[in-house]
Amino acid sequence: MEQRPERSVSVGVQLAVPLFGALALTILLWGLYSPRTIDTWILDPAVVAGLCLAGQLWYVSHRLVPSQLARDPQDTLFGLANTLTLVRGALYAVVAGFVVVPPDTRLVWVPALAYGSGVVLDKLDGTVARTVGQTTALGKRLDMTFDTFGFVAAPLVAVLWGQLPVWYLSLSAARYVYRGGLAWRRHRGRPLFDGPDSDLGRYLAGMQMVFLTAALTPAVPTAFVRSVAPVVLAPSLLVFARDFLIVTGRLSLQEE
Repeated sequence: MEQRPERSVSVGVQLAVPLFGALALTILLWGLYSPRTIDTWILDPAVVAGLCLAGQLWYVSHRLVPSQLARDPQDTLFGLANTLTLVRGALYAVVAGFVVVPPDTRLVWVPALAYGSGVVLDKLDGTVARTVGQTTALGKRLDMTFDTFGFVAAPLVAVLWGQLPVWYLSLSAARYVYRGGLAWRRHRGRPLFDGPDSDLGRYLAGMQMVFLTAALTPAVPTAFVRSVAPVVLAPSLLVFARDFLIVTGRLSLQEE
């Protein structure tokens, strides 16, 4: 009997929240721009955005321990910091919706504005959480999930629109390869060690966000974006490789 409140919270979060988020975002986008005025390759961009947001919310709720949510659901779910983070996730989902829209759309500025606004909120939600004391397990999970998704959605749209070369999608794959490698080692019973505690990864992630905003901006020349892309991408991939070597014990922190 004691597990029923936790179970009901878990089911509600895992099913109702993603469904509500998907419907709300889809309806909002239909109100902001009429899908009938946009040429698309496959699906409606509003539907794609809604599905992407639902997928992110389901992933977050599925990985959380029910007791973490049942303990104090109001503060956990509806705090100001988490609300800002959810808005950021919705903005990144809007960007993802444009993977089915050709680059000659009249809404060509929307991905850059949506992603750029999400970048601003990325800096703001963490500050708010620390200032008002609303740092939660859900907030951390949302932040990580949306960051990872943003690094998939923005490069993919930029590549499909010809702004970035296809090899830039290695940035999108890097985190999944990293996490997959760690999961494989756990499965094999291999040891894992603490990673480096530095601001380098966060600094490079911020640099990537600024660059991707520029890459999605129609006014920025494609030739310039493509010439800068290798310089921006290489350090991030090297940091992923360094962190993997350290966590797997192949490189010691003393050697850093």
